[in-house]
Formats: sequence, C-alpha cells, structure tokens
Amino acid sequence: MDLGINGKTALVTGASRGIGLAIARTLAAEGVRVVGASRTVTPELEKAAAATVPVDLSTPHGATTVVEQAIAAVGGIDFLVNNVGAGDPEKLSLGGFLDASDEQWQAVFDLNLFSAVWTTRAALPSILERKGAIVNISSINARVPTGSPVGYAEAKAALTQLSKRLSEELAPHGVRVNTVSPGIVASPLWTDPNGFGGKVADAFGVSHDDLLANIAGQSGIASGRITTPEEVADLVAFLLSERAANIHGADHVIDGGTLKAA
Repeated sequence: MDLGINGKTALVTGASRGIGLAIARTLAAEGVRVVGASRTVTPELEKAAAATVPVDLSTPHGATTVVEQAIAAVGGIDFLVNNVGAGDPEKLSLGGFLDASDEQWQAVFDLNLFSAVWTTRAALPSILERKGAIVNISSINARVPTGSPVGYAEAKAALTQLSKRLSEELAPHGVRVNTVSPGIVASPLWTDPNGFGGKVADAFGVSHDDLLANIAGQSGIASGRITTPEEVADLVAFLLSERAANIHGADHVIDGGTLKAA
C-alpha cells in the first residue's frame, strides 16, 4: 500500500528507543524526512533520522527549541508525533494515591501532557500551512488506570481529550489529529530489567523474565502476546497518511484485546 507520504517531513518526540524509534524508522522507510527528538540521541536514531535534536521536552523551552531546530533542519513540519512520555522509573512510585508526591504529579503531567501541549503549540503554524497531521501517543491506561503509577493514567486521559479538542478545532483547516493508545508494548520500558518492567517485577517479588513470560496472560491479552513497537509504528504511519484522510479525532487502541469493553 502506497501511503503517499514520500517527501514529507515529521517531528517525532521520544524517538531514541522503543515506540518512538520504531516510528522514526517506519516513517523514514516511507520516504519521510524525520527529525527525532530525545533527551539522549542514540546511534540507532541517528541512523534513522534526517536530523536529531537532544532536548528535554518536559519544559516549555525544550518544546520551542525542538520545533525551531526541526524547521531549520527540514524546512517545515508536515507531521508531528507526540510520543514522549512515561517517565524515569526511579522517580515513579508504584504505591497508592497517598504515596504520590506533588513532584511526581507535576513531573508526570509535564512529560505526558504538557510536552504535547507545548510542542503542538510551537509546531502548529507550520503544520497548518502544510495541512499536515498530528498523532498523539496515549495509552489504554487513560481508560483503565489500574496498575499504572499515580498520575500517569490521568495525564494520558487528558492527552486523549486534548487530541479530540484539537481535532474539532483544526479539522476545518485541513489538519487531522488522532490518538494511538497502546497497551503493553515490548519496548525498553518493559523489556529493560532496569526500566519500569523491572520495577514492577521487584514489587511483585518475581524475576523480570517471569514477569515478561506471564504478563500477557495475567493482563488478559486476548492475542496471547504483547504488542511490538513496529506494530504501533505501522498504525501511526497509516494515520498520518492520505489513506486515512477522513479519520479525525479518533482514539485507536492497539492492545492485543486487553480492553474488554466496546
């Protein structure tokens, strides 16, 4: 299927690994000139992207800077993928509501919601001029917050609502905004023993390998396996393309059947 995006440009945040890196690679394979933004620029991202920007997107200045550098590098922005999210595992409490500090709430919302607000605000003039598209990476935790660090599901729910609001405002101007909500993904967030998955394994008193081996069954994933970053990236590429020209304001779940409600 020809997606018709060859020669377009894209800014992908949180692009150094996992879902973000897969999106950068998939778009680049379709002929898109990708600017990959991340706190740490990895060799894998440098290979996939036309340009890279090391940046902390949990601040308004970081968002403004990345957009300015992206436009300077590729001449303008057709597509924006707000993928950066989650947070540093060592800074996230797995306890209950009373265990979460103000600092955790603020940090989680800055990274998972406000980074998209700030980056979209900065990139929107270029996207409007080019009648481009935006995809925000949310989470099924926006609908089912059980098990996520306090603040994460709340921030993702707000991000999903932001996408809908932007879609209503921007659709008449030729800009499409959609959301992709993955379930558990085989990204370093879960597969790295030192990442969030390792922290969850420690909390349950099991080995990291056992956690990954049993997580699909324990999470009720109908397909029997967790999603790959590449599968999420394929969905994002489709939603950015002209093949999805009349898809506006939709939240697309990719979770192997984890969610049971329609």
